[in-house]
Amino acid sequence: MMDSAPISRRKLSDEVFDRVLETIKDGTLQPGDLMPSERALMETLGVGRPAVREALQSLARMGLIEIRHGGRARVAEPSFGHMFDQLGETMRHLLIHSPTNLEHLKDARATLEREVARMAAKRRADSDVRRLWGVLDDQAAAVDDTAKFRALDGRFHREIAAISGNPIWPVVSEAVFSWLNNFHVDLVAVPGLEQLTLTEHRQIAEAIEQRDPDAAAQAMGDHLYRANELYRRANLA
Repeated sequence: MMDSAPISRRKLSDEVFDRVLETIKDGTLQPGDLMPSERALMETLGVGRPAVREALQSLARMGLIEIRHGGRARVAEPSFGHMFDQLGETMRHLLIHSPTNLEHLKDARATLEREVARMAAKRRADSDVRRLWGVLDDQAAAVDDTAKFRALDGRFHREIAAISGNPIWPVVSEAVFSWLNNFHVDLVAVPGLEQLTLTEHRQIAEAIEQRDPDAAAQAMGDHLYRANELYRRANLA
């Protein structure tokens, strides 16, 4: 039986959104190209400024265009980093309101970073090792600066992901650490555990330096799973 619910009229901004999106999808507008001005879109599509602005804001929220104050919008360059930035508020909702999703993210992070550490041990260059130890030296010097120590913790994991050679992994590593740091900071840092963190980071770095993939993966897995449990206990105390 045909649905008898009335057909609602689409908002003008939705029509504008579809028309502009089509020019991006079909290649008429390429990444980096300037978008038509608001006035040009108004005249071409026969709509008012509110519909155009609402459509452009929707495209910007999707990461498809960049809107700059005082200038014309531009088609965004494809970027994994930008994509994960767009997920920020969604992740906030998931992590704050769903303990189950938080556990899934922690497990996914540990699984991912184990394999990334394994790849880093196989592919590392001498310059990579020097850079990694440099981050650890900076982190050791920042034990009394909680915010800086935590930032360098994230950088250490991102550097390992970069050594893997796949440009997606550093972005994923940074995004996951950022989500936990922003919405569950107790899962990436607890005062008093800095020396343990440094010890375990050094074990990971040593395995990577020695080109021992299994040891690197084991050290990373032990570090993340042990850290999760220690942070949990610290917050129950």
